[in-house]
Amino acid sequence: MLPNPELLTPVNGDRLRPNARPQGELRDTLRKIPNGLNAFSILSTYTQTIAIMYAAVHFNQVVIWIAAFLLMGRAHAQFAALMHEAAHRLLFRNRKLNDWAGRWLVGFISFTPVDLYRRGHMAHHRDEFGPDEPDIPLYRGYPITRDSLRRKLIRDTTGRTGWKLFLGLVRGVRSKDANVRSQAQKIVAFQFGLIALTIVLRIPYLWFVLWWAPQLTVWRVINRLRSIAEHGGMIRSDDRRNTTHSVRQHLIARFCIVPFQIGWHLAHHVDSGVPMRNLPKFHRELVAAGYVTETIEYPNYPALWNALSSG
Repeated sequence: MLPNPELLTPVNGDRLRPNARPQGELRDTLRKIPNGLNAFSILSTYTQTIAIMYAAVHFNQVVIWIAAFLLMGRAHAQFAALMHEAAHRLLFRNRKLNDWAGRWLVGFISFTPVDLYRRGHMAHHRDEFGPDEPDIPLYRGYPITRDSLRRKLIRDTTGRTGWKLFLGLVRGVRSKDANVRSQAQKIVAFQFGLIALTIVLRIPYLWFVLWWAPQLTVWRVINRLRSIAEHGGMIRSDDRRNTTHSVRQHLIARFCIVPFQIGWHLAHHVDSGVPMRNLPKFHRELVAAGYVTETIEYPNYPALWNALSSG
């Protein structure tokens, strides 16, 4: 899964440092946080989610319910992407607003303890595949066989992976760790608030069918496919091209799996201080400097998943 060392060409030009991080005016431009666009993204994600639920209840057709169920997996991917941005403190320039929105607008609704996630995720960025790497269970051991990947995806699709993680959240409500307990309690309280809202609206089943169940199933499939496409089969290295895959982005993938430009993951790991909306521009700089070439970039996600299941 690793690129041929001979293909890892050094950085050319003076806009990037030798480790490919931007410098000077380019750095200032790329690191500018777009407050207004991010606020619109939060609003649009809520609007889309509510509209999908409304369509399912209003039209009440089997086909529409199935489509809504699948689209709720995408909704969780959207909330997760926004939460991830908040964890990096890149959602809003004001830190208090960023952290509040990260918790109460995009984190707790998607069952994520943002502050705890931030702690582990920063360890992930400091040293991918290092001893403190929190995400190793998702992408270690690749490439694997097709049967092995199929078994993993079946566990995700049937809710077994999601249920296990959900039980961990429930146990966190009574954790001896005050931080874990506080975050878990707030998430549970937020979700009970959503259930109460559906009861008031006389659709009490809606939370279970179109929010909780997709989170346990569809979102888990999306999360695994995205995670292994980011780091599956890579190694610990100072060169981010050995720790993180680069995948050409296409409309369907951006819609279903990697919303808000988060698919430009190599650029994100080269400089995690660049907001997600500026990652395409940063990727183009990496290409222009010779850091990313066609020879080390996968043409699409299916090609990468095929390679990851070729063991």
